[in-house]
Amino acid sequence: MTQRVPHSSGEQLPAAPDSDGRPGSATIDAGVELDPVHPVEPPAPAVNIRGLTAAEVAERIARGEVNDVPVRSSRSVREIVRANVFTRFNLIIGVLWLIMLFVAPIQDSLFGFVIVANTGIGIIQEWRAKKTLDSLAVIGEAKPTVRRDGVSAEISTSEIVLGDLVELSPGDKVVVDGTVVEADGLEIDESLLTGEADPVLKRPGDTVMSGSFVVAGGGSFAATKVGREAYAAQLAEEASRFTLVQSELRTGISTILKYVTWMMVPTAIGLVVSQLVAQDNNLKDSIARTVGGIVPMIPEGLVLLTSVAFAIGVVRLGRKQCLVQELPAIEGLARVDVVCLDKTGTLTEGGMDVTEVRTLGDAQDAYIRRVLGALGASDPRPNASLQAIVDAYPDGEEWRCTQTLPFSSARKYSGAAFDEGGGRASTWLLGAPDVLLPERDPALDEIEQLNQQGLRVLLLARARGELQGPDAAVGAVPSALVVLEQRLRPDAEETLAYFADQNVAAKVISGDNAVSVGAVAGKLGLPGAENTLDARRMPTDPDDMATAMEQNAVFGRVTPQQKRDMVAALQSRGHTVAMTGDGVNDVLALKDADIGVSMGSGSEATRAVAQIVLLNNSFATLPSVVAEGRRVIGNITRVATLFLTKTVYSVLLAILVVCSQVDYPFLPRHLTLLSTLTIGVPAFFLALAPNKERAHPHFVRRVMRYAIPSGVIAATATFVTYLIARNHYTGAGSLEAETSAATLTLFLVSMWVLAIIARPYTWWRICLVAAMGLAFLIVLAVPWLQEFFALKLVGTVMPWTAVGIAVLAATALEFSWRLVGRRFPA
Repeated sequence: MTQRVPHSSGEQLPAAPDSDGRPGSATIDAGVELDPVHPVEPPAPAVNIRGLTAAEVAERIARGEVNDVPVRSSRSVREIVRANVFTRFNLIIGVLWLIMLFVAPIQDSLFGFVIVANTGIGIIQEWRAKKTLDSLAVIGEAKPTVRRDGVSAEISTSEIVLGDLVELSPGDKVVVDGTVVEADGLEIDESLLTGEADPVLKRPGDTVMSGSFVVAGGGSFAATKVGREAYAAQLAEEASRFTLVQSELRTGISTILKYVTWMMVPTAIGLVVSQLVAQDNNLKDSIARTVGGIVPMIPEGLVLLTSVAFAIGVVRLGRKQCLVQELPAIEGLARVDVVCLDKTGTLTEGGMDVTEVRTLGDAQDAYIRRVLGALGASDPRPNASLQAIVDAYPDGEEWRCTQTLPFSSARKYSGAAFDEGGGRASTWLLGAPDVLLPERDPALDEIEQLNQQGLRVLLLARARGELQGPDAAVGAVPSALVVLEQRLRPDAEETLAYFADQNVAAKVISGDNAVSVGAVAGKLGLPGAENTLDARRMPTDPDDMATAMEQNAVFGRVTPQQKRDMVAALQSRGHTVAMTGDGVNDVLALKDADIGVSMGSGSEATRAVAQIVLLNNSFATLPSVVAEGRRVIGNITRVATLFLTKTVYSVLLAILVVCSQVDYPFLPRHLTLLSTLTIGVPAFFLALAPNKERAHPHFVRRVMRYAIPSGVIAATATFVTYLIARNHYTGAGSLEAETSAATLTLFLVSMWVLAIIARPYTWWRICLVAAMGLAFLIVLAVPWLQEFFALKLVGTVMPWTAVGIAVLAATALEFSWRLVGRRFPA
């Protein structure tokens, strides 16, 4: 295969073969002679391998032939406003608000102003999240390398023009459609487009599609379709879109709201008929009480609060250099019970150091060093292992490289052929010893001892045959062991300890030797690090594989397809799986995992498919993401009970009023006050509070099992108080007195629901509940507030009766919550 190096003035370029098919030499600039390379893969003749000139680029920009697809990391401001304003419930409440503005005092229209404020908060918070995401997306955006005027430079994806020569390296994503011009063992993974897992070998003249990525080798291609004409232009946009859907939390809320709507419509109709027809009341007062019965049925704040909580979570994580490409990823990672970690780049830093070179057989130390230096110089894009060799043996220009075999995660080795001069030639392989050596080779025992120390060992072997064949490693003669030491991430041990403390099982999955990986994991304190398994002995049956995954913690020699199968096996056992990684060999597993987490310095392909990108490349950021997700889910589950308790008691009260043919006890102002003090204000603070409890499934069941009995008890207690008050008070002003007594009972019962949900108590939670109670007492005590909210307790018998009924209801609440917790566990 050809050897390709970065192009600039005076550097070598691939040359086309002579007419007789033998390697030839070509001259691009005067005095710049190009070395001969492998003849099978010449550049496409119609494309200038120096790339476009500045004039050609300017001409194409003028014609609009630019890759102008906008990179969207969030919804537009217009979409944010539309999504928060034009909702089904805002429409209902808006109509009722307009009616109330005409038929009742302004205090009965307060619920409308609350909706305006809440919607405004939602818009502002999501706009803040949009700004955070937009700025982080720019930071994390990979820049393709484009060759122009013979010089390679990184540019923004949006600056690529038609005909640009785009260079490719392992891990690069193909950002526009094009035709291959140069190929150096170029293998493209098109699984994101075709579903085929096997990489496709590309030669000059072959087509490459945007959305695919390089898994091995390198080369370049000429852009043939840019902008919205590119096949995967929409894929890139969708991959980084700010989304509020596809989450159990939001799906559950939508399900609840659907059933609430079905209950609300007939109940509201019955209430309208009862108040306007059956009751011979003043028209405006009847309308006001009808609206007062309909408005609290709508848990509009629940949807808003969920959006706000998610948006604030994005902003918080953004400050820690964590790019959340999909909002439900915050929720998803909080539900994770197994996290699969790729060792390289996650537990260890990208760099390695050569600690020792042990010669084998009759190999000479000086000669082996020359071989290693030549191998390092043969690859213009060395991986971490080869880079360590380059750093240790920088002088490798003496031998001329005639052929290269790029490293492939499927092969586990790379290679190169050299002309040593004086008529001598040699072919070398560098890779995994247990792949290049037969099973019972004596050297494997020595390697095993090194692996047990957490060292990485590569075998240098002299090949007997051609590099191109599938049996290139057969009969290779071992010449030296290259011992490498990996640099551990300083934050990895603390992070693994966090997952262990949170009952999240960590599985280290690596392409390296299992014993070596286990030693590294053991140094970091991974529970079960001694339980290692070579993936080549991994059972293929999904059920048996799942058992092996649950019984072991460290897996070595894992192929990219096996990583994918491992994730699927764990998911088949009901596990929620997160996968971390930064290399192209992690892409398939990242895509299939419930949550994919990529390092910011990882390949563009991994960043494209991951839901979460750690821009600071710090594995230690993951606990923050988990904690943020648990805070959001746990707290939304808490406050959802508050909102839905109100919905249940509102619907039930309306049904009781319709069946009893009595006046509806409340005006909108009463329920606005109650909702604000027992739900709105407390829910906002509770939704943003710390919460480390691991997220549990079945959101709807978990919420409704408490909301239904709480709502039934609150409605029953309130209606009993109302009926007693109707018999107790007579004469003018009796309805206002009856309403005040019923409001007192409903407030006290609702406060007890709040007190239960606020547990376990902390100083600020106690202060929050106490402040809400104090605010209600102030309303009852201050004359102008009494008049504004039409609340005035008359006498002492009925108010104390209302308190007594509320105490009985609170006792029933405690009993019912404990009974539900025992009989209907989530």
